[in-house]
Amino acid sequence: MSSERYRGQRAPVASEEFRRACGRFATGVTIASVLDSEGAPHGLTVNSFTSVSLEPPLILICLGHAVSAIHHFRAATHFGINVLADDQRALSDRFARKGHDRFDGLAWQPGVTGVPLLPGVLAAIECAVHRIVPMGDHDILVGEMVHAEIHHGEPLLYFGGSYRKL
Repeated sequence: MSSERYRGQRAPVASEEFRRACGRFATGVTIASVLDSEGAPHGLTVNSFTSVSLEPPLILICLGHAVSAIHHFRAATHFGINVLADDQRALSDRFARKGHDRFDGLAWQPGVTGVPLLPGVLAAIECAVHRIVPMGDHDILVGEMVHAEIHHGEPLLYFGGSYRKL
């Protein structure tokens, strides 16, 4: 139906339609983390995470310009990716909520690069910032993986606006 209305033209897509269409793609759930210039940890739930290249080992995440911690990611030399296990939904929810210190009272350890890493995750990935590309209302952060720890377990998934398990 939409394609019939705009034959040969770029079809504008409403924000809600865009969200529903992209929501049909199942994703893993991660928490991106960074230290600010004072050494305080910051992070947020991110499901826009993907591998980009094997040589060099590059990944990317996308952060909205409205994200309160975006300036910390823009200023950082390194960031972390914590790939959540299926029993970490509460952690995902905690880092998705706005208006509070997401790390307050939460156990974490500094990685090799100093970035905040969370216990119990399937993978703790540390990246050197390779490039930041402003794109629309988001920044694409491309990171070169410099260290990773991998653990066993099942992933927390997100599909159709809900958490899922395998």
